[in-house]
Amino acid sequence: MPDVLRSLLRHYLHVLALCCVVTVFTTLMWPTRSYLIQLVYSLCIGTICWAMIEAGRYLFDPKDCHGDPDGGHGWPKGWRGILLTSCGVLIGFYVGDPLAYWLIGPGDVDAGPAHKNIIGLYITVAAGAIGSFYFHARGKAAAMAAQIAATERNATEARLKLLETQLEPHMLFNTLANLRVLIGTDPERAMAMLDRLNDYLRATLGGSRSTLHPLSQEFDRLADYLALMAVRMGPRLRCTLDLPAQLREVPVPPLLLQPLVENAIRHGLEPQVEGGEIRVLARRDGADLVIDVIDTGAGLATAPAGLASDPADRLPAGAAPAAEGGFGLVQVRERLRTLYGERGTLALAGPPGGGTRATVTLPLPASAAA
Repeated sequence: MPDVLRSLLRHYLHVLALCCVVTVFTTLMWPTRSYLIQLVYSLCIGTICWAMIEAGRYLFDPKDCHGDPDGGHGWPKGWRGILLTSCGVLIGFYVGDPLAYWLIGPGDVDAGPAHKNIIGLYITVAAGAIGSFYFHARGKAAAMAAQIAATERNATEARLKLLETQLEPHMLFNTLANLRVLIGTDPERAMAMLDRLNDYLRATLGGSRSTLHPLSQEFDRLADYLALMAVRMGPRLRCTLDLPAQLREVPVPPLLLQPLVENAIRHGLEPQVEGGEIRVLARRDGADLVIDVIDTGAGLATAPAGLASDPADRLPAGAAPAAEGGFGLVQVRERLRTLYGERGTLALAGPPGGGTRATVTLPLPASAAA
């Protein structure tokens, strides 16, 4: 209701401005009548015209109306819009003019019922047509803007879904390749890994397909994936997931962190006989959410092309590294760029103690940033 009232008030302020302009014009035409008297006539006629047309707009089915920039009904299309405008203008003139005459009082020699002058009706019709066209144009422009915004939103969601569906089979193929190795060397662990894979796929594919989900769910998926990888690597894989309670409900894209963890295992820990540790840490940095994926693996110097830290992996989201070996990073960057523009970034660095640090930065929603 407050939104509707604000919309009506904004519309009426426009009507008042038009009435003031019309008053200037009529004062020039009839200089014997003071500006204030002319203004009373103009306001009475204009207010009733607007009230009749505005009430009529809300009687029509909103499905047959163009969108309104303030959230109300739009302007009726076709003959109904013309009929509504005509009736509103005529009622406004033939009711508003006597009302103004009554308010001013017949004792004022300058005040006379303007409806006796056909020119007054012409002016009312012209002003009513201009005002109606103005509101009609605003509603039509708002409808087009809303349609464009909805189309862009749908395109963005479709793009994000495409990127997510590309990531899922990529992870699955890599896992199946690992499973194939275990089948030949350790069938018992291969069976355990297959059971873990089944549980992971059930949780992942049965989850929400929205473009965003809480960060806590993203960490839950990471825990499942790391448990899956732990079957193959055993004690060689150590992991820590640190998610502060105040950040659990922050929305993030699904499967945002899994490619980074997968890269850390594949290119960092697995090449080392002793394995290593992965830490995933979420923190708040001002108005941004920062997530670090840190491993104690082989480091960037030994990473294949596409994972090198310099220079491509220090670029903002959307700046693709070399094609070879960088599929997961390309997907993460593309999804950040699609959702957050220049505020979503992914950077790789080599910590002083060795290994690799992948840092994802994205803006916190207004509710979480406050």
